[in-house]
Amino acid sequence: MIQNVGNHLRRGFASMFSSRASRKSISHPEQGDAMTEGEEYRNPTEVQMSQLVLPCHTNHRGELSIGQLLKWIDTTACLSAERHAGCPCVTASMDDIYFDHTISVGQVVNIKAKVNRAFNSSMEVGIQVVSEDLCSEKQWSVCKALATFVAHRELSKVKLKQVIPLTEEEKTEHGVAAERRRMRLVYADTIKDLLAHCVIQDDLDKDSSNMVPAEKTRVESVELVLPPHANHQGNTFGGQIMAWMENVATIAASRLCHAHPTLKAIEMFHFRGPSQVGDRLVFKAIVNNAFKHSMEVGVCVEAYRQEAETQRRHINSAFMTFVVLDKDDQPQKLPWIRPQPGEGERRYREASARKKIRLDRKYLVSCKQAEVALSVPWDPSNQVYLSYYNVSSLKTLMAKDNWVLSVEIDEVRLYILEEEFLSFHLEMVVHVDAAQVFTLLSDLLRRPEWDKHYRSVELVQRVDEDDAIYHVISPALSGNTKPQDFVILASRRKPCDNGDPYVIALRSVTLPTHRETPEYQRGETLCSGFCLWREGDQLTKVSYYNQATPGFLNYVTTNVAGLSTEFYNTFKACESFLLDNRNDLAPSLQTL
Repeated sequence: MIQNVGNHLRRGFASMFSSRASRKSISHPEQGDAMTEGEEYRNPTEVQMSQLVLPCHTNHRGELSIGQLLKWIDTTACLSAERHAGCPCVTASMDDIYFDHTISVGQVVNIKAKVNRAFNSSMEVGIQVVSEDLCSEKQWSVCKALATFVAHRELSKVKLKQVIPLTEEEKTEHGVAAERRRMRLVYADTIKDLLAHCVIQDDLDKDSSNMVPAEKTRVESVELVLPPHANHQGNTFGGQIMAWMENVATIAASRLCHAHPTLKAIEMFHFRGPSQVGDRLVFKAIVNNAFKHSMEVGVCVEAYRQEAETQRRHINSAFMTFVVLDKDDQPQKLPWIRPQPGEGERRYREASARKKIRLDRKYLVSCKQAEVALSVPWDPSNQVYLSYYNVSSLKTLMAKDNWVLSVEIDEVRLYILEEEFLSFHLEMVVHVDAAQVFTLLSDLLRRPEWDKHYRSVELVQRVDEDDAIYHVISPALSGNTKPQDFVILASRRKPCDNGDPYVIALRSVTLPTHRETPEYQRGETLCSGFCLWREGDQLTKVSYYNQATPGFLNYVTTNVAGLSTEFYNTFKACESFLLDNRNDLAPSLQTL
């Protein structure tokens, strides 16, 4: 039966939820076994490093060299990866890094790394860097990083054990790691698609008399890999290669601005192959493009063993963004760059594309309901990242520990989460295979068959096999005369590994072809969708999540208060739809 919460409502949401049983109280036997009584939980893969910044570690400004910091980051992350793998590991890639704070001589660098998720032979390691002033006891966040390491064993193939997340943070990072891995694999294609389908303003027709030829910034340097640069297997430390890359990139940037530049961001290091002791590494750097207050420097690393070798191995490439700061730490205006015809112009345009992607990513990350519209613009340049944040937002909401059971009717449960915004979560178990449930629920064209809040659905654009955009018409809400319409991005994901859910994530986007019209009141959804777990043969746990927007709030609170069973009726209609159509696999859905 519905629980009576009328008295709680009169005291407000905070008191209403405080007396409920919370899922946060679920115990973790694995966690308890690894801890003594009163001891704070610590991830078993966590490694910490603290380094005092000495003059030998700093640049001309008395600040820690980014190259030195990259070496410490790589070492800490590698130790964490090896602690989990139980065997040697090598750096495969380092995701984008944004440096938010500089570190001065005499301060302490605290680096913490832990394995977020393990795949077959690779794993994602999360890194946090904080600086500490020992005199004032102040601390600053410097950067966060994500690195991928590959376990390597000489005589046998490595199959990594799975990471078991226990805390809310670990569950979030574990769930989103699979989505980040997917995004890394399509990164190169994202750049190609952007250049093919979007008009990038290249400004190549500017007055060339005020431009610096890109060739003047070109740098080439060679390094001999010696035993101190390598691990016990003779492979060059990834952090050492990154430090050498930062060095030549800084020289190239200095040749454009004739000043001492500051590194602000690094765009994904990707190691294409190993190098060993005795290799000669050739580092090539050039300024690809200069914007008003920043410049992008491209760096390429090649390796060879002997001078007589004609073929060099491509080891690594990266793109670094520099600024020049004045005495007030404000970025100065930079001269324009004139690229060489052919390859230089290609690099110039790709730098503009990467800048656009960076700005799109920052916009998506910084979106807050109270400050900006919930819907974000859709275009080919940000579709990969919109899809990523669509899925990762739902996984983050799913991983929350403090969901509170509010109402239960016939094994259909309604949970509430009250944080910055009110969210709700519906849950039931159906006697249908998880793959069939996923196929049926991910086709929004069929949702009006069971959900009366979806009056009609139109497929606007099939983006790819996992993403589609729909135009949804909903009935008028109480107090409104106009029906609502939504433009929704639906992103679907199959499980990455055993124990992972099927995911169907929904969020609002804006399209120039479907603008707001007087006929409808435009509605928005920030984060909603389904997570489906296989509970057994022909048995699936169906969970629906939704961050309640203002237009939907009355529906949620009415059901929470026990004044309506509408949520129960809708979910039961969903169960009937799944049971009636469990053998219905339309040809159009088999290819999704």
